[in-house]
Amino acid sequence: MRKITLFIAMSLDGYIADSEGGVGWLNGQGSDEENIDAYTAFTKNIDTILMGWNTYHQVATELSPGEWVYKDFTTYVLTHKKPPSEENLRFTDEPPADLLKRLKGEAGKDIWICGGANLVQQLVNADLIDCYYITLIPTLLGAGVRLFERADHEIKLRLLHTQSYNGMTELIYVRR
Repeated sequence: MRKITLFIAMSLDGYIADSEGGVGWLNGQGSDEENIDAYTAFTKNIDTILMGWNTYHQVATELSPGEWVYKDFTTYVLTHKKPPSEENLRFTDEPPADLLKRLKGEAGKDIWICGGANLVQQLVNADLIDCYYITLIPTLLGAGVRLFERADHEIKLRLLHTQSYNGMTELIYVRR
């Protein structure tokens, strides 16, 4: 069965975006030469991405305008807006838990939860995330969009792997 993984970065104080919604702070403490390409290794095992409208809009208009960077994956954007879907970019208002349960039962590689916080919170509360792959960025924002706002129940995790580079620390947890 397909695994559902949250692959995301957050500030040391738990934010995925600053108070303006920006992500310009998502870098390490030194140069890019000190970075490890964890993204390429991670994406070898996925073929489907889920994200909310705000994450989609930020990628499409700010981070990569003019080119959809996830064209090699089937991406589901959860939204009540109804822009036309394309072959690998699908807009849906299906409840996230229902969509994931359906996709998990289909053939394919693993599923990446790309963001944002509202979607993550719904999936945490539905206990649908199998793996939490979180990169801690050496920045204290003080305010912004918090990754884990409030869970309605406890979820125990087991640490699988850690890796540090360029001041950042990757943490990979699975449910116990």
